[in-house]
Amino acid sequence: MFKTTVLFVALLLGATGSALADGVTFQVSVNTNSILGTAGSLDFQFNPGPLVSQAASVQIQGFTTDGTLGAPAPTGDVSGTLPGTLSFDNGGGFNDYFTGFTYGDTISFLVNLFGPAVTSPDGVSTSGSTFAFSMFSDSAGTAPVLTSDLVDGFALTTNINLDGTTTLTNSSSSLLNATPVIATPEPGVLPQLFLGLCALALGFRRFRGRESVTYH
Repeated sequence: MFKTTVLFVALLLGATGSALADGVTFQVSVNTNSILGTAGSLDFQFNPGPLVSQAASVQIQGFTTDGTLGAPAPTGDVSGTLPGTLSFDNGGGFNDYFTGFTYGDTISFLVNLFGPAVTSPDGVSTSGSTFAFSMFSDSAGTAPVLTSDLVDGFALTTNINLDGTTTLTNSSSSLLNATPVIATPEPGVLPQLFLGLCALALGFRRFRGRESVTYH
């Protein structure tokens, strides 16, 4: 019974370890119907703080919209192009993906923050890092729209704190929703869990069988 239990626990730990994604993920959706047809722009940034920031990264995935994307202008540690995956690192002081955009009804995407600053804070860094998403009603990116932040123009920011936690600020009120995404087991993990449960059940039956033997 003990050996079977160990086998099950090992399978369970192996499965969950491979299934759980490192870092923190948010699903972002924005209702842009009120500015439908506006020829404006979008901006994504991921920048370190002014002091020493531990390494961290951000990926934008699953970008969908019924609007129309224009030509992008990336700056710094940025790779990829929307609607594909965008990847940001915080190695440079200013890491930005700016693109022209004609608004439709909605915008949605996933934001995944990961790296040592999120999963294993070093305790010695003196600045965090911040992801920011902005929307503008002009192609030059000077007229913020759908946000109460008229200074920086941010509709959404997510700070990576020194202890690895994240702080999300929504400046777009009810028009923008940002919901944490809970990691789910990958398809290959389920068979491992099933085998583990079968092994545990079999071991338990054998153990009960030995218990039922009466010695004279």
